[in-house]
Amino acid sequence: MPQKAELLIDAHALVGEGPIWDADANVLWWVDIMGSKLYAYDPETGENREWDVGQHVGTVVQRASGGLMLALRDGFAAYDPASGALEMLVDPEAHLPGNRFNDGKCDPAGRLWAGTMAYEDQSDQGSVYRLDTDHSVHKMIENIGISNGIIWSLDATTMYYTDSLDFAIRAYDYDVETGDIVNERIIIDIPEEMGFADGFTIDEEGMLWVAHFQGRRVRRWNPDTAAVLAEIELPTSGVTACAFGGPNLDTLYITSASYRLSDEEKAQEPHAGGLFVAEPGARGIPADKFGGGM
Repeated sequence: MPQKAELLIDAHALVGEGPIWDADANVLWWVDIMGSKLYAYDPETGENREWDVGQHVGTVVQRASGGLMLALRDGFAAYDPASGALEMLVDPEAHLPGNRFNDGKCDPAGRLWAGTMAYEDQSDQGSVYRLDTDHSVHKMIENIGISNGIIWSLDATTMYYTDSLDFAIRAYDYDVETGDIVNERIIIDIPEEMGFADGFTIDEEGMLWVAHFQGRRVRRWNPDTAAVLAEIELPTSGVTACAFGGPNLDTLYITSASYRLSDEEKAQEPHAGGLFVAEPGARGIPADKFGGGM
């Protein structure tokens, strides 16, 4: 039987996404992409602080020098939550106004990777970009439908990634020194009845925890054998991403979406868009920070 996640914050986010644990401040950063909101959940107080960043926001990560980095509708930006100051750095898709940034994370060398997708009729309009610590931008993967989960293996030799429209998880050989990726291959084929692969994270044993959009589940997958090792059930269909947090990195936080649900569907899923939590009996690893300054 799958474990059941519990509702933590009944946020009614349009597209909750991008959870990442900040071990310095002991908060969980997460976003509502279509609501243009940045959140910080403090498990000690139960407070979920909110910032309106002014445009659709797909990714949030910490910056090693302080503050945050965001991947927004209009590109990569630095953000200071204390002052609300937003500084746009570079927009690699200024020529594609029908696209926006979606999910992303920092790699072990402190580079920020994030992918794009079209607002409507997604097929192959998206790409994955790498923002280096000198703020140079490199297009790494093309012809993407819905760019989603990305993470690196514990030994920093493999990058895992999903285009949700693939119903699969890809792997690439990854060079931590250069940021190059080669040898793309499918390592997990996902049956459509399980739902799309959305955001994911990795635990200290190297297993992938994958949010399954329209699947009501987070599943623990072995990337070497493609076996499902554990499942967490949610009371909503739009499961979008997950991240380990808490002082011991043993709490799994799970985001969800309510976007484009009909009134009837919202009645059936009253907590859609909420932030959920589970104690899965596994531990995550610390999140990498962006290594570039201002």
